[in-house]
Amino acid sequence: MTNPLAFSESERAAVYRAIAERRDMRHFKREAIADDVLLRLLHAAHCAPSVGLMQPWRFIRITDATLRAAIHALAESERRATANALGEREDEFLNLKVEGIRDCGELFVVALMDRREQHIFGRRTLPQMDLASAACAIQNLWLAARAEGLGMGWVSLFEPTALAQLLRMPEDSEPIAIICLGHVDAFYSAPMLQLERWREPDALAHCLMENYWTATTDVDGDK
Repeated sequence: MTNPLAFSESERAAVYRAIAERRDMRHFKREAIADDVLLRLLHAAHCAPSVGLMQPWRFIRITDATLRAAIHALAESERRATANALGEREDEFLNLKVEGIRDCGELFVVALMDRREQHIFGRRTLPQMDLASAACAIQNLWLAARAEGLGMGWVSLFEPTALAQLLRMPEDSEPIAIICLGHVDAFYSAPMLQLERWREPDALAHCLMENYWTATTDVDGDK
């Protein structure tokens, strides 16, 4: 039976294609994004669901070249620290390209708003729902970017306090992502960490349970 609320077949295919072909991009062309396209992407992000309609996300657009360089320096410092923490995989990790901060057309920092403690609707027992809500906004931005033919990379290699101080953020706000956005020559055929043989993604069956928890082995993976 046809669901009258469903999108058309072609519209559904486009949605599922964007989901399947979304990639965490690290290679960008130094080319500007048109203002109208950028505004569409930000509107898509702002349409994300949020617990209690708190909309905790804040997008800081980085247009100052000196500030962009400072953000890259923070990411590079954490890249080195992460490599050192990986032990025997240190050299392998250092050979990976893990961000495109210097090359992307647009750079954003996504942060959680200040004064979040006032919002308890849906957060009294799960305060981390502000982070979950902001992650939904980031995913909306990612999928919209893919539909526009633009690449996006989520960089989490930074020390939050240092980045917050650099951006003069209020003490009770929190940076959660550096977002690289821009034109690309091509999208990766699979997650880059899979192509680089860092690890293989898990099958859906590994993550799906019914009624009760089934023990699995958790390992780090690509976003």
